[in-house]
Amino acid sequence: MLPITMASAGDRVTVKKITGNDKIRAHLAELGFVVNADVTVVSKIGKNLILQVKESRIALDESMANRIMVEI
Repeated sequence: MLPITMASAGDRVTVKKITGNDKIRAHLAELGFVVNADVTVVSKIGKNLILQVKESRIALDESMANRIMVEI
């Protein structure tokens, strides 16, 4: 398991764990980042990521993205 920040643009990954306090985990869950969700890394701009979850594209900064643990 690695943080999603270790994935490359174009990679399709599966969420395995969300770390952080309850508020952060709830916020990410509302955005669609839940265990077993498939996520595609659309692009990496500096330390920020644009991710596709279901039909939505979401931009996350590095500190938030590091909380999403995935299997590449």
